[in-house]
Amino acid sequence: MVQLRSGVAARRRRSGFVGLVAAGALVALTACTSGSINNLSGAEASLAGNNGGLSSSAVAPSSAGDPTTASSSAPAGPTVTASPAFGSKGLSPVAPMSVTTSSGTLKDVTVTNPAGVQVKGALSTDGTTWTVGEDLGYGKSYTVTGTAVGTGGATTKISGTWTTVTPTDQITTSISPGDGAVVGVAAPVIVHLGYKPTTDAEKAEIMKHVTITTDPQVEGAWAWIRHDGDQFPSLDWRPREYWPANTKVHVESDIYGLPFGDNYFGGDGATSDFTIGRNQVVKADATAHNIVVQQDGQTVATYNASYGNGDIINDPNRVTRSGVHVVSDMQETTKMSNPQYGYTNVTEHWAVRISDNGEFIHQNQDTVDAQGVTNVSHGCINLSAEDAEAYFKTAMYGDPVEVTGTSVQLSSADGDIYDWAVPWDQWLTMG
Repeated sequence: MVQLRSGVAARRRRSGFVGLVAAGALVALTACTSGSINNLSGAEASLAGNNGGLSSSAVAPSSAGDPTTASSSAPAGPTVTASPAFGSKGLSPVAPMSVTTSSGTLKDVTVTNPAGVQVKGALSTDGTTWTVGEDLGYGKSYTVTGTAVGTGGATTKISGTWTTVTPTDQITTSISPGDGAVVGVAAPVIVHLGYKPTTDAEKAEIMKHVTITTDPQVEGAWAWIRHDGDQFPSLDWRPREYWPANTKVHVESDIYGLPFGDNYFGGDGATSDFTIGRNQVVKADATAHNIVVQQDGQTVATYNASYGNGDIINDPNRVTRSGVHVVSDMQETTKMSNPQYGYTNVTEHWAVRISDNGEFIHQNQDTVDAQGVTNVSHGCINLSAEDAEAYFKTAMYGDPVEVTGTSVQLSSADGDIYDWAVPWDQWLTMG
């Protein structure tokens, strides 16, 4: 198992992408003439953080003697610090948060959400630091309590709060192919974001939190692609060559807590585990007037076909695009329309969509005489009823259809899955 990453691996506890208020030491305040809270039993203490004067009740050290009697020789309670400082607000729910004592050990430290549910955490082996161990929720105040015990038995009570940010909205992701899918060898991974990154730095930060793992190892790369019908670009991963058959793929988007600017933050993450199926490639040569179906490089079927006649009549709109198309949809029966050329809602069968510009491989009984002889369609690849059904039953989402022999190349103007129309060297510059 080899993990390919767009950047640094996403971790459950992330850091570095939200500016956190610096940790503030717990400062003891007293009106006693001794000048030290550590020499006063039962004194009240407040924690002054470094966040614009926010403070909260934090510590109350006491001596081991009579709690009502002050003594200059009473052992001092240990010093406790919180990071971020108690009272901090607007925190990322994935920010590192901890409580530390430098002169004792911590005991019974708990962090609870507003419903009283305890947050997971871990105490260091030397007992001096307690660290939050899970992602927190948005827009919640978390209460921290506990005790620090000094070497002489004196204690300092711990009490404070951390409050997480309330986002204007949460940005979420979805992944294609979906969980459990079996797809063809040209299927790209598409991470739909529902958000448009505006800077290269923002794109790079998002890519650090999207990972792909393949078994076996497959060379590939991420690129930002705008798909037909989408308002925002997606993050696509494409192998350099077609996927090896039976490859196992795991994709994870872990953007929770990631700031997107203007108080927008990443929402719940997403994962997908899918499998690459058998290797099937269609060789579609418009000059040969047929399609050749190959599996593992061996021809398993050849069907007479008729392609778009745009090169014959000098109409580029009727040219079947050359390039690597990807099967994206399959319909046994569908309606096809092209008002520009005078037809609407014409029923067709065994339709395999290979581009969002209206290109299909499908049955067309009206062009059977031309199939294998000449090109007469409006841009689709026409087959007979028998051949169209036979091909349809072997096709799968993600299969490549390599069209050659026409004057117009497949491009982003043709929409949807045009990933393979981008040369590899150019693809590497789009991440």
